[in-house]
Amino acid sequence: MTVRKIVTYPAEILEKQCKPVTQFDKKLVKILNDMYDTMLEFDGVGLAAPQIGLDMQAAIVDIDDENGTIEMINPEIVETNGEQLGPEGCLSFPDLYGEVERPYYVKIKAQDRKGKFFTFEAKDFLARAILHEIDHLHGVLFTSKVKRYLEAEELEGLEEE
Repeated sequence: MTVRKIVTYPAEILEKQCKPVTQFDKKLVKILNDMYDTMLEFDGVGLAAPQIGLDMQAAIVDIDDENGTIEMINPEIVETNGEQLGPEGCLSFPDLYGEVERPYYVKIKAQDRKGKFFTFEAKDFLARAILHEIDHLHGVLFTSKVKRYLEAEELEGLEEE
């Protein structure tokens, strides 16, 4: 496994619509494994392929709950419901945080590392993380959705809650 370099803004790939994955092979498995190691190394809860410089619709999310690591290849949003406002950050924007409004619930359809289709439902923080990563695959950055940027002191207060 390899820790990859995180691509930071203003790299062009971060604002690009990524290509669908068509090859489900050992190369894809290695990329997904590297993405997981990279996400852990940089203390993230999700990572999308363009964040390591790859033009492909692949993303992972792991918020350290009972769901474990969710790998999403060619994900599509099937349904959303409700709304939530909360803090977000992004490994491609070091030390930048803002309040972002997102749906409270999401249902997605995606493929796993073998190409098998699955559906997945998530609420609250997990839904937020999934939607953030899917946005990356379409060149949408969280900064375009920020209602208000947060100062470091405000973040410290949130972590203590």
